[in-house]
Amino acid sequence: MLDRIDLRVEVAPLSYGEMKSSVKTESSACIRQRVERARALQKERFGAGGTLVNAAMTHSQILQYCHLSTEAERLLAQAFQKLGMSARSHDRLLKVARTIADLDSSEGIEIQHIAEAVQLRGGEELEGL
Repeated sequence: MLDRIDLRVEVAPLSYGEMKSSVKTESSACIRQRVERARALQKERFGAGGTLVNAAMTHSQILQYCHLSTEAERLLAQAFQKLGMSARSHDRLLKVARTIADLDSSEGIEIQHIAEAVQLRGGEELEGL
């Protein structure tokens, strides 16, 4: 059942010190701009109708649009083996990684995009991969 859920993130409560911290974080306006850029990339990628987003990619579209660096491919293969991923979870992870790469304005999927996607898929540690 969890195989069908793209993002599973455990969020710990903030401490009082963290809540009152003066450390600058990314503003909502900046985040919104990154999301809008990523959506525009997806609209351009999928062409005419522009209604398709990464989450709706077919397997053939994944093969077409999810180009991985050598290091990213190696990490994905290790995660696939170590975490006992199914073909479905593999494709869903690539869709998440493609979205992370889009948010990063990256043409290809790099190792950090795969690492983040693996963590977002279930919080599994990447230690030893």
